[in-house]
Amino acid sequence: MIRTLLATTCLASLALATGAHADDQQAAAPDVAAANTLDGVVVTATRSPQRTDKIGSMVTVLDAAAIRASQALVTVDLLAQTPGVSFTRNGGPGASTTVNIRGAEGQHTVVLIDGVKLNDPSSTQGGFNFGNLLIGDTARIEVLRGAQSTLWGSQAIGGVVNIITAEPTQPLEASIDAEGGARATASLRAGLGGKVDKLSWRIAGAYYTTDGFSAYAPGKEDDGYQNTGASGRVRYDLSDAVSVEARAVYSEGKVDIDGFGVDSAEYSKTKELVTYAGLNVALLDGRLKNRLAFAYTDTDRGSFNPAQAVTPRTFDAAGQNQRWEYQGSFAITDTWSAVFGAESEKAKMRTRSPSSFTPNPAFGRGKADINGVYAQLQGEVVKGLTLTAGLRHDDHDTYGGKTLGQLAAAWALNDGSTVLRASFGQGFRAPGLFELYSEFGNLQLEPEKFDSWEAGVEQKLIGGRAVVSATYFNRQADNEIRFFSCSTGSTDPLCRGPNGAPRFGYYDNVFKTKTQGVELIGSLKVTDALSLQGNYSWTDAENATPGAQKGKKLVRRPETMANASATYVWPIGLTTTVAARHVGKTFDNAANTTVVKAYTVVDLRASYPINDTLEMFGRVENATDEVYQTIRNYGSPGRGAFVGLRARF
Repeated sequence: MIRTLLATTCLASLALATGAHADDQQAAAPDVAAANTLDGVVVTATRSPQRTDKIGSMVTVLDAAAIRASQALVTVDLLAQTPGVSFTRNGGPGASTTVNIRGAEGQHTVVLIDGVKLNDPSSTQGGFNFGNLLIGDTARIEVLRGAQSTLWGSQAIGGVVNIITAEPTQPLEASIDAEGGARATASLRAGLGGKVDKLSWRIAGAYYTTDGFSAYAPGKEDDGYQNTGASGRVRYDLSDAVSVEARAVYSEGKVDIDGFGVDSAEYSKTKELVTYAGLNVALLDGRLKNRLAFAYTDTDRGSFNPAQAVTPRTFDAAGQNQRWEYQGSFAITDTWSAVFGAESEKAKMRTRSPSSFTPNPAFGRGKADINGVYAQLQGEVVKGLTLTAGLRHDDHDTYGGKTLGQLAAAWALNDGSTVLRASFGQGFRAPGLFELYSEFGNLQLEPEKFDSWEAGVEQKLIGGRAVVSATYFNRQADNEIRFFSCSTGSTDPLCRGPNGAPRFGYYDNVFKTKTQGVELIGSLKVTDALSLQGNYSWTDAENATPGAQKGKKLVRRPETMANASATYVWPIGLTTTVAARHVGKTFDNAANTTVVKAYTVVDLRASYPINDTLEMFGRVENATDEVYQTIRNYGSPGRGAFVGLRARF
């Protein structure tokens, strides 16, 4: 299947090339499948700007051009085109969505907007729900794979997704994106900003609506989704060395959902607020940079069933994070640098699930204080060889102190044409508030522990027209927390809540897991107009817990995934892309007896610049009308066509 997928895409790209003239071709637009990470600068890997050939971990950078070329409206659809990233969704856009990086759990990925952590303390196991995260005013996304707990805290075990919103570069600039299409889908985004003297500012807003399709796969009624979002940022330079800044992102979404195995009129609402205020001070002629900041996130979620007149609200949850941060970066010499900092986080949540039996249950409430310090030293020990070493110590008010370490090496050879990479990192995740204090909570939980390493190589070929990379990764986990179901009449004392009433289940440390895999990435600039990109991921994620399920594959983790695309820029300026994504079969239960079939989705995209200000674009999603699922009995979108217009002033 994968060979067929790649071959089909390559043949399609050659067909698109027919009739092109080399003397008037334009540069091919970038695509996500093999975003080039060999050149350029990234921030997430070291919490400070760093050239990628000095970074020992694999990172994918999606810049504004790649995001625009993808035409994605929903962030998870864009992330799924990058190596090692899979997702599951309970229906269409807006539905509960989990992202897994390299086979890790959803709660093992740290998600950031402009450096502010988004993980909701009241969500199941503390993971971030990508369902309401639209592209909005995003200008850049960095996807850092592998254990990154030293710099980003205990949850950064699978990786880090850092979303960076647009910053103005002109005295006054504006943008408008509008599109519509299948399933009565419409999207409107607009932004306005400017940079004059010491002041930089930008505000943006977005609205998205769709009639959707049935979340319950065999269902007949459509489940729609609406989302309204806004963002803003301002920065003022008090002097050449001192600046203050503030940022905020807000979204409000409503999605129709279905009951368990049945069409229904149920729906969910989510409100999310992310705010940040910071002071930046540069000393020693800019060699020592300091940042003092306060960040606050607030998530409010609720589910409703109009058919239950007495208790229409079936779920009620809210989570808040308050976070103080200090970060310093010091350029010791031209080749040695240090990053260090301290963080203090206060998290709290409340959650309850009303029903006709208990229409007004008490909230499960919890809070936690976590204080941490970290330091990382990076230096070029010999020409081209950069070593990185870091330590982190966290003090959890319930689980005490824990020190973690990380080592990495990047060796740029042959004038940077070859880069060898290797890294090792430890992880330590204290139980989340929902796992401890919800109606399914267990106060006897122990922290999860992880060891992770990777090694790989990147190589430029044909004078830089081709770039290929291969990475092997391995992760061992102990004490992983999972939900344990209670059978009727169980005598397990944990199958009864604090008041002695029976409950459906609870969280417990039941898993040892081991995961290994390979990621292959390649891109080829065939001509100035034609480019090919692709990636392939093999992930072997299995249960290593002694017992009947030892060796079973982890739930909903595809063993194979592949993305491929071909982009061609025609002499008239029209850009066309054929893109395909293949996801191998998964298992929908821990015993591996229920299979979710493999699938391949093909998308067609085109864009045409009318002038320097306006651009038309359009796409056909799932052009072959593939019927597929990411979770058993939950639907996915069929074929759909969309057209739009972009304006930049």
